[in-house]
Amino acid sequence: MLQRPTITRRQMLAGTAAALASSMVLAQAAPSSSPASQPATPLEPIIDIHQHTTYLKRSNEALFHHQRKMGITKTVLLPGGSPVDTVSTLKGKANGLYAGAGTTDTCIAIAKQFPGEYYFGANEVPDLPEAHDRIAGYLKQGAVCIGEQKFNLPVESKEMEMIYALAQEFSVPIVMHFQFETFNTGYERFGDVLKKWPKVNFVAHAQTFWANIDAKHPDQKILYPKGPVTPGGISDRYLSDYPNFFGDMSAGSGLNALIRDEDHARGFLERHQEKLIYGSDCPDPAGEGPTCTGASMIAAIRRLSASKVVERKIFFHNAMKIFKLA
Repeated sequence: MLQRPTITRRQMLAGTAAALASSMVLAQAAPSSSPASQPATPLEPIIDIHQHTTYLKRSNEALFHHQRKMGITKTVLLPGGSPVDTVSTLKGKANGLYAGAGTTDTCIAIAKQFPGEYYFGANEVPDLPEAHDRIAGYLKQGAVCIGEQKFNLPVESKEMEMIYALAQEFSVPIVMHFQFETFNTGYERFGDVLKKWPKVNFVAHAQTFWANIDAKHPDQKILYPKGPVTPGGISDRYLSDYPNFFGDMSAGSGLNALIRDEDHARGFLERHQEKLIYGSDCPDPAGEGPTCTGASMIAAIRRLSASKVVERKIFFHNAMKIFKLA
């Protein structure tokens, strides 16, 4: 039985730092453990749409080990933008997606080395003058999405409209981190964006998205709510009402949303089985144990899915369809 998370995302990230340091030493001392030399061969493939390079200084070898240990067969690497001092990066505090995530070039290198196993997203700080051309260039190189878009900008801002237009032009989804008054602000108005851009697939992630599955969510400042969930929250309605809105199940926020009320979670997974996509967003180097939210989410989905059909959609089929993975 999984324990309910009692720590915030930032505390969870800090709590893995010592283990990451240890893994870096092991990776340097051990012989090559690249995906090619030690491939994962699970009976049922799992796609992870949310991972990062250099996550809390995690080495590539530790990343590869983490993904293999969880049984991941395809991974989408989501880059941060350029390290800059702008309003959208909270004057530089949010560079590297607040977690040391590598830039797009670091993701491209791995995807080129292991085609068909690793893929990359395109990203840049939206309010940089060169953002449009850089993201377009990455998409022309084969990026399968835009994101992770995690910047302090209103959802209907001209900078974000530029991102939406690029996604429509290149027919790729956008992975967006919603966090109250911090990143992609104005979530309550996002329905207007979904209406305006019906050809763009939006994949929602993080605390404000998951907190608002609950119709009785009491305070938007509470990012990791506990206790029973009442169906019909903003996120629940967006998933039901808009064909172009999807849910990324990664991180502590996603895990908390399931295990805070497992009776609700069973119905939620069944109700939105076409719209939910597995991701880990986990900096843990081990790929197992209590610090690995990715492995814990895999276990929760398996336990709470109403059928094998539902489980396979969340782990594999939805990602293949929305991210158009080969």
